[in-house]
Amino acid sequence: MNKITEDFLKIVSDWKGDFKGAFNIREDSQCVGRQSSEHIKITSKEDGPGLVIHIDPNTAGETVYIPACVTHSNVDDLVYNDFYVGENADVVIVAGCGVHADGEEDARHNGIHRFFLQKGSHVLYKEKHVASGSGTGLRRIDPITDIVLEEDAVMEMDTVQIKGVDRTTRKTTATLAARARLIIHERLMTDGEEQALTDFTVDLNGEDSGVDLISRSVAKGHSHQEYHSCIRGNNRCSGHSECDAILVGSGTVNAAPELFAGHIDAALIHEAAIGKIAGEQIVKLRTLGLTEEQAEEKIIEGFLKG
Repeated sequence: MNKITEDFLKIVSDWKGDFKGAFNIREDSQCVGRQSSEHIKITSKEDGPGLVIHIDPNTAGETVYIPACVTHSNVDDLVYNDFYVGENADVVIVAGCGVHADGEEDARHNGIHRFFLQKGSHVLYKEKHVASGSGTGLRRIDPITDIVLEEDAVMEMDTVQIKGVDRTTRKTTATLAARARLIIHERLMTDGEEQALTDFTVDLNGEDSGVDLISRSVAKGHSHQEYHSCIRGNNRCSGHSECDAILVGSGTVNAAPELFAGHIDAALIHEAAIGKIAGEQIVKLRTLGLTEEQAEEKIIEGFLKG
């Protein structure tokens, strides 16, 4: 691994020099380190770039790391990763990404992840995106996530993008069987001329399935964000979409939550709120000795953590 990859790993996957358990480290479209564990097997895909990760039934207390890094311009990294999670497994998957541009050409990572969770399994999926570099090429990260949850399966997604990504399109689709649950927490910050698109589509097909989509974002500078969510309730189910955004400077946000009730017992709700930081919040923190800029940073930090 080179120094840029090491720095990214510390940010996106809490790397402290090594990983314990199963891992695969991707650098500039190549594998630079891999290890399976007794219950988690990582192999290369036979039909294209990417991984196949098999997690045994009843596996518990393990974490699998699959970070990907692009360390210079003129790299367009495309990877397909498939996760097969056995019945009643309970694991953490960490899939952070860092992109560095140092020249005129773009640097891009496009990770296409498919999750197949069998009955009663539980996955906490953590994905942190960051970009760096002084090159004029765009830093792009375009994740695609496709989720299939069988009966009683639960998937929690914690996705974060808070620094340096010039362009991002983040697409997530999910299909839920009976009593399955999907919980997504997205935290996003853009600045300068950055642009970000988030697109969620969830089909609640199983009886008593449920989803919570919660997005918190900050648009600074002249950046622009688009948020679209579509929840389709095709059975007795519950669905909730919440998009809260703060505007700073000349940032803009377009939020378009959408609901479809295809069953009389589908209980669906959406909320969207966009606005600037309240002046009284700034004043209160300034009375404690903070500058206006420091007060703004504290408010944003608390908002994104909430």
